[in-house]
Amino acid sequence: MPINRQWVLRHRPAGEIGPGDLELVESVTPELQDGEVLVRNIYLSLDPTNRIWMSDQDQYLPPVQIGDVMRGGVIGVVEQSRATSLPVGAIVNPGLGGWQDYTVAPESMARRTPQIPGVPLTAYMSVLGATGLTAYFGLMDIGKPQPGETVVVSAAAGAVGSIVGQIAKLKGCRVIGIAGGAEKCRWITQDLGFDAAIDYKSEDVSAALARLAPNGVDINFENVGGKVMDAVMGHMNNHSRMPLCGMISTYNTAGPVPGPSDFARVLMRRIHIQGFIVIDYLPRAAEAMSELAPWVASGQIKWKAHVEDGLENAATAVKRLFTGDHDGKLLVRVSPEH
Repeated sequence: MPINRQWVLRHRPAGEIGPGDLELVESVTPELQDGEVLVRNIYLSLDPTNRIWMSDQDQYLPPVQIGDVMRGGVIGVVEQSRATSLPVGAIVNPGLGGWQDYTVAPESMARRTPQIPGVPLTAYMSVLGATGLTAYFGLMDIGKPQPGETVVVSAAAGAVGSIVGQIAKLKGCRVIGIAGGAEKCRWITQDLGFDAAIDYKSEDVSAALARLAPNGVDINFENVGGKVMDAVMGHMNNHSRMPLCGMISTYNTAGPVPGPSDFARVLMRRIHIQGFIVIDYLPRAAEAMSELAPWVASGQIKWKAHVEDGLENAATAVKRLFTGDHDGKLLVRVSPEH
């Protein structure tokens, strides 16, 4: 059996992820049992929730324990198989296979990845994976977009936000994205078709919204939290909706996370706020894919992947999520596709 490099959690980070919080170790992959496959991981997904999993705060999954392999979504190829439905060479998603070269997965957990001509494998880790499901169900189930409504998306050049804005446009909405830097704002407006962009690094978000959304905001797809969330909530209309997908600006902060600074507005404007986690929607994945896959195949939805090479660079690359030093979906190429 091959040697397996694995990133294990050694310390719970205090603030930003620091040297020594994760350690790269080697082990021998175990012998397969009946019904199992050995997956050579090709791409590892890096996500803001990785930072939450490293902590011991109250969360939607058990925290990664000290000494355990760091949790993370992967896609890979079956190298050895003792599962009748998964032959060697099959491309599979073994779920949260972890930050490692190889994943041993039971047949029931390793889902074969469908292939769409012309669509690269990285799409199944982004727009046709959990990222796309997050964007779709957060917007459609909670946001309930209607033609002509104004949608604001924070972290709009990120993996989820960039897809949310494009779906909202396909549903007939006016879309304003909030992103960091002129190039990201240019990408979401000129390439992705957002109606307007706000550069939170150089503009006052509230003042920009007063100019760009004079009739208020109907849907706030919230990815950031903190001051950006406060600014958008100050412009939300009666009976507006706020799918709460993430609060990345707070993930490196210890202790309870404060809510909106003007919580009375939730009452006065009858704002519907709902937090959601994509795992709640996995049983309905086919519903989302029935729309997402044709949009991607036809080019109606565009997406971007920022790929870092080498598993050994994962602990450094994950920090890009919190500095904004990446475009679209952040991945690590663990091994070659072929």
